[in-house]
Order: sequence, then C-alpha cells, then structure tokens
Amino acid sequence: MTVAARRRPLALVAAVATAAAALGTTALIAPAAHAAGGPPPMTLKDGTLDWGLKKSFRDYVEGGFANGAISVTDGARRAADGSFAFTDGKGTYDMSTHAVGSTFKGGVRFTGHDGELDITFADLKLAGDAGGKTGRITADVTTKGGTTQDDVPIAALDLAAAKRTMGAGGKVTFDGIPATLTAEGAKVFSYQGRSMYKQGAELDKATFTTTAVTASQPQPDPKSTATPTQKPEPEPEPKPSEGGEEKKDAGASKNDAAENDKAARSDAKPVSGTVNDGRLDWGLKKSFRDYVTGGFAQGKAEVFGDAAKLADGYRFTKAGGTYDAATNTLDVAFKGEVRFTGHEGQLDLRFSNFKVKASGSGDATLSADVAAKGTVTLAKLKLDANALKARNGVVTLSAVPATLTAEGAGVFSYQDRAMYKEGTALDPVSLAVTVGKDAKLPAAGGQAASVAAGTPTGGGGVTGDEASLAATGAGMPTGPLLGGAVALTLAGGAAVYATRRRSALAKG
Repeated sequence: MTVAARRRPLALVAAVATAAAALGTTALIAPAAHAAGGPPPMTLKDGTLDWGLKKSFRDYVEGGFANGAISVTDGARRAADGSFAFTDGKGTYDMSTHAVGSTFKGGVRFTGHDGELDITFADLKLAGDAGGKTGRITADVTTKGGTTQDDVPIAALDLAAAKRTMGAGGKVTFDGIPATLTAEGAKVFSYQGRSMYKQGAELDKATFTTTAVTASQPQPDPKSTATPTQKPEPEPEPKPSEGGEEKKDAGASKNDAAENDKAARSDAKPVSGTVNDGRLDWGLKKSFRDYVTGGFAQGKAEVFGDAAKLADGYRFTKAGGTYDAATNTLDVAFKGEVRFTGHEGQLDLRFSNFKVKASGSGDATLSADVAAKGTVTLAKLKLDANALKARNGVVTLSAVPATLTAEGAGVFSYQDRAMYKEGTALDPVSLAVTVGKDAKLPAAGGQAASVAAGTPTGGGGVTGDEASLAATGAGMPTGPLLGGAVALTLAGGAAVYATRRRSALAKG
C-alpha cells in the first residue's frame, strides 16, 4: 500500500470523527455498545431524485412517432420540463464502511406504438463506488407482458462532476450529475428487439437531494421559540476620496462619455447592403441526431461542402444575401450540407442551402433544400425587437428559440409517420453575417467535434460484474455510494447544522 493510500482512509476517519464530534454525540465515537460493529449509521431521509432519464426518449414517445404517453405512479411527480421527481428517499450512511444508499418511491411508465412499446421504471435506487467518483442508478423494469427485472443498472454516474451544496437542517444536494447509459440500460430502451441507444449514450443529468440526521442530534429547547439571527457586520464608512482621485474619475467619465457618443454616432448610420460572409450554427434537433446515430436507426450523420460538425450540431458557412437597416430585414443563405441515413437506407435525409429570412417585427423563418422535397420551411424563429441591429457591420443572432413548422414535421418522418408535432422545440439557432466590405466576422465560438453529432463523448457504461448491485436490509444498496468526498459532504452537512443548532441552544 502506498503512503497516499494509507493517508486517505486516515484522513477520512479524522474528518468523520470531527463531524461526529460536531454533532455533539459521543455515541458516534465508538462507545462500548458499538465497539464490535462500529459506530451506528447516519440516517438519510427526505431524499429526492430529479431525473428525466433521456429527453430524446420522452420526445420519441410523446412527439408523435410512437403516438404514446408517459404517466407517473406511486408518488412520482413530473416537472414542467418533462423530467421526473422520485421522492421520499430513505437510506443510510455507514460511518465505518462509508457505504451510502438511498431508495426512492415513484415510478414512470412509457407506452406507445399501439401497446407494442410498454416500459415501466420503479423502485429507483442510487448506488455508487468507493472514492466518490462514480456511481449508478438502478430500477425495477417491467416490460410488455408484465415481466419484471429487479435492480437493472440503467445509468452510470460521474459523481465527481456534480455540484455539491449543503443547506439548513443537514440538507445536502448533488446537482447536475452526468449520466451515461449502461449496457443493461441499452437493452431496456428498445423496440422490436432493437436498442434505441448505444452503451455510453448521454442521458439526462440527475440531481440527488437528501437530509443527513442522527438519532442523537441535539433537540431544541421546547421552552425556547426564539430563532437566533446573526447580526450583519456594519459596512465600513466610505472614505473621502482625494482630490486627485476625483479628477481621475472625472477624466474617466469624460472618456466613457466620448466612447458612448462615438458608438451612438456609429449606430446612427447603420450599414445596409450585400451580405459578404457569415456562418450559421444549428443542430436541427438533438433528439433526432440521437435517434439516427445513437443505435436505434443504426445510422450516421455526415457533412459535405462548406459545412462542419460541432460538438452540439453543425456549422454552415460562406453566407450570401442582403440586409436592409432601414426596414430591419435580413435575407441570407448559407452553404454546406448535412445528410442523415439509417434503417439500412430506408431513412435518408439531405439538408442544404439553409436560409434565414427575418424582419424587425420579430418574425423569422429558417428553411432548407431537402432532397426530393424541394425548399422546406423547417422552423419559426422568435426574435427580439433589436435583434437585427448591425454593430460594426455585423448582424449577430445568438441561441434564438426555434420551433418546428407543420411543413417541417412532414420532413422528420420515417415510414410515413412524423416523428415530431408542429410547434415542437428545435435546437436554438445562432448566426453572424457581415455587411460591407470592411466588416469582419467575430471569432467563431464552438469547437469542431471529432465524432458524429449526437454520438456521446462521455465514458462507456458499466457492464457485467461492475454493473451488479447487491442489496441488503430493506432494499438498500450496500455498495458505497458517493464514498470519500461525498461521505464527508454528508457528514459535514449534518455536522454544520448540528453545530449551529447547539450554538443557538447555548445562546437561547
């Protein structure tokens, strides 16, 4: 064992002992009653797992292609963004083994394709590996016919990337936990015996919230109802500035005013004319990219000509068109092509000659030439009043919301069935175009991806023995969840709260 390896458990024990002492409970420091089995576990209660599984799957079920529905059961809730909240999480943190686990109430059922697709997830558990870096979500999965598999590993978690916060009452939150699909999970997300996504595909991020408590945590004095408050420290009196500083500030103000006047004069004479260059960044729709490249269609996305792949979509370049500052209108086209193929050639969509037409009224459209269909208006864009205002000869639109048109819904189809309904949200649209020969495009954002759009860039899923989940007690996972750093967060959260409570009791 290396020196570092020996130090790690010693540091953990010391930190947990400090947390236990702060909790004001000598029972946690190995009294005689617990000498053989170690200190009693810390209880986790009021847990919530906020997770949407995978947005593209929800879109697939509800968006028209599967003609399906999603329902929640047994106390689960559905949020406005379509994700789910699994509630009443209960678990323990073992201060000797650092094993932590939480099981949640609630289930979610996905149905579609006239009953041929029927998947229910229930009894979700959060489990993990020592060191606090990786973990997993499991669920009992029931499929068409009523067959249930217990504790199927669905998601592999990158716990080290989560944002950890501690709140009042020992509440601990792990926010934005990256999740990827396991090999077992890939088999669950299937239809007609074909997996929709590959192992390692990116899933929705998860958020885990729990409250760490102990039975011997100090209780408030029933005679005291006062809530201690900490008086804010008075702000320092502002010091009188020296005369030189006042003059310096005055000079800076004059310079700022001059710059503002210069900018105002520049804006007062907007440039109109021919669009000489530009780029359009758009991914069409992420769930469609996932559908094509993620395994179900067993397809691919390719770019041609003056197009390039980005990590989150595509870039189309060499813009040409017109811009009229007086009428606040833009009519511009971009070069480059993207082609989606799948289902052994039965799906073949080619998009090229992307065009954006916009006016100062806030109405805008995005169209493209679609092979065998001609020019199709794919999306409606909603612009702000001043969105088309040119600055230094450049018109820039950033992350403009886009929704699918009825005509576009007919394009995103397979076997004559539309995958999405009119009005479905598409990927946001960004563009920059130059007007006038002296104008230059701003530095390009986004990085070219080394893999096809929609292909996950995260690590692979968990398979075989690594994905198995042993259980003990009342359905609680025994594998150490969030070990190391996470365990300290849990213990620390309760410790900080208990320390504040004890201090308040001493004062009150």
